Amino acid sequence: MTQQVLIKNIPFSEALVLTELVDYSEGQVVSRTLAQTGNLSLTLFAFDRGEGLSTHSAPGDALVQILDGEALITIGGKKVAVKAGEVVVMPMDVPHSVHATKPFKMLLTLVKKDRA
Repeated sequence: MTQQVLIKNIPFSEALVLTELVDYSEGQVVSRTLAQTGNLSLTLFAFDRGEGLSTHSAPGDALVQILDGEALITIGGKKVAVKAGEVVVMPMDVPHSVHATKPFKMLLTLVKKDRA
């Protein structure tokens, strides 16, 4: 019987530096998916200065952990300036966008409702 792998794209049983698992790339947003299930998504991102994600909403609550740099996140029209070491929650179905005011890295955890 094969064991199901829930976390991917990352070595197991090693001490790792999260910010070193995704690199900046000039003029781009780089992502690395670490987990993707029906109820959970865990993704690392690296945004070059001036890059971002346009306004959208998510099918669950999204917890953003800023690992490096600085960004401006707009949630339901409210602007939230964030920097390394800070977290912010973007509620389910509320429009939000992300803009890198400096190059920044984040870990995005999206938690969806259980399917009925």
